[in-house]
Amino acid sequence: MRRRPALLGLIALLPPLLMLAPATAQDGGLRERLRERREQRREQATHPGPLAAGTHTLQVEHGGERREVILHVPARVDAARPAPLVLAFHGGGGHAAYMADDGRYGWVSKAEREGFVVAFPNGHSRRRSGRFATWNAGGCCGEARDRNVDDVGFSRAVVAAVAARVAVDRGRVFATGMSNGGMLAHRLACDAADLFRAVAAVAGTDGTTECRPSRPVSVLHVHARDDTHVLFDGGAGADAFRDPSQVMAFTSVADTMARWVQRNRCAPTPQRVLSRPGAFCEAYSGCAGGSRVQLCVTEDGGHSWPGAPSVRRGKAPASSALDANEVIWDFFVTSAAVR
Repeated sequence: MRRRPALLGLIALLPPLLMLAPATAQDGGLRERLRERREQRREQATHPGPLAAGTHTLQVEHGGERREVILHVPARVDAARPAPLVLAFHGGGGHAAYMADDGRYGWVSKAEREGFVVAFPNGHSRRRSGRFATWNAGGCCGEARDRNVDDVGFSRAVVAAVAARVAVDRGRVFATGMSNGGMLAHRLACDAADLFRAVAAVAGTDGTTECRPSRPVSVLHVHARDDTHVLFDGGAGADAFRDPSQVMAFTSVADTMARWVQRNRCAPTPQRVLSRPGAFCEAYSGCAGGSRVQLCVTEDGGHSWPGAPSVRRGKAPASSALDANEVIWDFFVTSAAVR
């Protein structure tokens, strides 16, 4: 008899519970629709369609990390004629959107004029935004180096992801980068020579500790004599010591060039191929497999991209004696012409 009040209370609750039945059915329908949408998105990700001209954002996963890649497809691209692909790597502490900013680096405009596809991958970052990212280029830099992030494998994954959406000429895949991104370009020439036809590094010397390219790769290096971060004659400058643990004793420009001359078995004495006030370029001849090795030097500009319309606040103006994009693209085109 004592249980009757509790039982009566439970019976009293039955009508409201029954009234909830239609809502539960509606929730089930909603869950089903959400499930269908997830499957559609998964299918689109597995079998994506071709990308139209314009700027797109891709998500590329490698090594358990998903990163953003900004991709620009020029209006001149033709699905029937595979286009060259340039991977442009931002500097240490930067991010993909900064490198893709046409007002700072001009690669999108260059891609439109020349008809190549350009991808701006994001480095390894602890932040959800992807900012303050670094690349594992061997001896440098930051958390990407300390965690031994597989940025070579990630770069391969980026090329594969782009080629799945755009017709890419696999014989004309190139890499370039600024500072830490330039160091990664050097590493790709060492560890992904089968994929990259030529690389060009700006203000970032060779930071690898071991380099055995599977084939000769054309290498262009661009550097300012007055660089205060990656010193021209080797070592880290004063502005690199905000956190010394994040960088390294950078390889000198001379040693970087000597390494590539030896690796590609070039003649030891370069020839001057460009000379103008404030800048010059020297090329090494007789390199194996038709590869090329070239150095371009500006007298000023500091740690910046020569010819850049603007630089970070507080940095010296970029050199106006040389347009890095022009020199780099010409180097890529010429390197690809030799098979």
